[in-house]
Amino acid sequence: MDKEQKFTWAEILKYGAIGGVVALFVILVGMVEGFNERFIISETVTLGQITLFAAAFLLAYFATQSARAIKSTGFALLTSVLVGVISGLFVAGLLFLGTKVNLRDIFLNVSPVLLKILHLGKESMGAAIAANLIISALVGLAGGLFALMPKRWSSALLTGLAYVLLLGIMQELLTITFGNKAFYKPIGKFIYAKKGLSWAGTLLFLAIGVLYQMWKGSDKLHPGKKIATMSRQQQMGIRIASFALGLIVLLLLPRLGTYPSEILTTVGIYIIMGLGLNIVVGYAGLLDLGYVAFFAIGAYTVGILNTTGKFATTEWGFWAALPVAVFLAMMAGVILGIPVLKMRGDYLAIVTLGFGEIIRVLVLSDWLKPFIGGAQGILQIPKPHIGSYVFKGPQQMYYIVLGGILLVGYVAWRLRDARVGRAWKALREDEDVAEAMGIHLVSTKLMAFATGAAFAGLAGAIFAAKLGSIFPHSFNLIVSINVLSLIIVGGIGSLPGVVVGALILVGMPELLREFADYRMLFYGALLVVMMLVMPEGFVPEKTHARPAEGAPPDTGGTPDAAAQEAI
Repeated sequence: MDKEQKFTWAEILKYGAIGGVVALFVILVGMVEGFNERFIISETVTLGQITLFAAAFLLAYFATQSARAIKSTGFALLTSVLVGVISGLFVAGLLFLGTKVNLRDIFLNVSPVLLKILHLGKESMGAAIAANLIISALVGLAGGLFALMPKRWSSALLTGLAYVLLLGIMQELLTITFGNKAFYKPIGKFIYAKKGLSWAGTLLFLAIGVLYQMWKGSDKLHPGKKIATMSRQQQMGIRIASFALGLIVLLLLPRLGTYPSEILTTVGIYIIMGLGLNIVVGYAGLLDLGYVAFFAIGAYTVGILNTTGKFATTEWGFWAALPVAVFLAMMAGVILGIPVLKMRGDYLAIVTLGFGEIIRVLVLSDWLKPFIGGAQGILQIPKPHIGSYVFKGPQQMYYIVLGGILLVGYVAWRLRDARVGRAWKALREDEDVAEAMGIHLVSTKLMAFATGAAFAGLAGAIFAAKLGSIFPHSFNLIVSINVLSLIIVGGIGSLPGVVVGALILVGMPELLREFADYRMLFYGALLVVMMLVMPEGFVPEKTHARPAEGAPPDTGGTPDAAAQEAI
């Protein structure tokens, strides 16, 4: 073997071993067993099986791309099969070891149910091992074929498979939401079997996904290119019509039912917080890990002013307490900003983290217990009302959350391109250059902290009114981490990215009970993947988006350009 071929074989072994280790990990943490009850296709393919073999597919895909650059297409396909087989050997080894050692003494998730799943319906050990190796090889081959396809076709097919996976996962939610509707019964009967998509439904959504992606990727049919050729008045008309249609859809969403409305309100509160933290982190580049403190201040202000006690002898009402909550949170943002004006990066993150912990400790302390309830929190916070109309349930609270999103989103959008927004961007790129160009760092930083804190106070006020009670454990560090994560996943500095990140990181785990136990695992894995594959996020900000191949680099995000615009 020459040096080049030795390198290729080593790569095959490396990719296969990584796939096998990942497969063992998802098995041993209980994901395969936990997801196995969720059927995707007509009692044939489960989410647990997809989770088990997904690593072999992905690693074979990447290995085939590397091998194709070195060797022939035939060798690349052989690489994909070998990567799948090597990944399967790890699972086969676990099955064999299970016959010799009681693995449950070490790994609690290795239950008889899990071993039955790994046997793939085969009774003998030899047949089970052979079935795992064959399926892993076929899955690896499928990953290789995807890597060798023209990009347009592979993207279309992956989109179709994503539609099938999504609709299979959403069966329970759609049944709960529309099960009693007359229009849904014939549609649901055609699309779904007793468990999972019917084969007719599978082929239907596969075809829809493929055709949609092909249409979207067509130069002649791409809607964005057609709109770009229209006049300014026509483009404005399309934008207004799209906004009106989207607003109508948003206003009608609570009609889906109580459960979807509850999820939407939770996602909406995180969107409001995300839009606020996006100003601090995304616009100004100030890493804030104590953001939950402002959220807590807003919530406790509404709670205190709407329950009788030492601070309030009469109930203020939600609408009267709301501006007070926003103002106090904003003032807290300024107070935090003053001592950290000269700090950057990790130092700033540590100080803000300490501020958040100080607020949490104060809330739990006996010193403030007579005022805010300590660990027992504040109970019986009245619901918001307008006249005789009370926002008592999630379907009614949804409209308050939606109003908060629209207000905060509009303010953030207007600030983004305003003078202060350009100053924030210059500050984010390089503080020294921004200061040299005449930007006042103190007022710019304080404005960022105050604005982000005000948005968090608004979210906290709505949160308190939604629950009707607040407790200290609702304001842990993990809230700040969640908000920061959704910004990173969606796209730092991107307003639509905040919405996308909240839907992915908050909405999906709320919709699917199987994912709730692995929320933090998904967060970590998704952040790692995003940093490697899409560091700019799902919906990147314009200045962060990677330029198209052959296009001149975008210089709009350089510190000099941003600073000149700001002044």
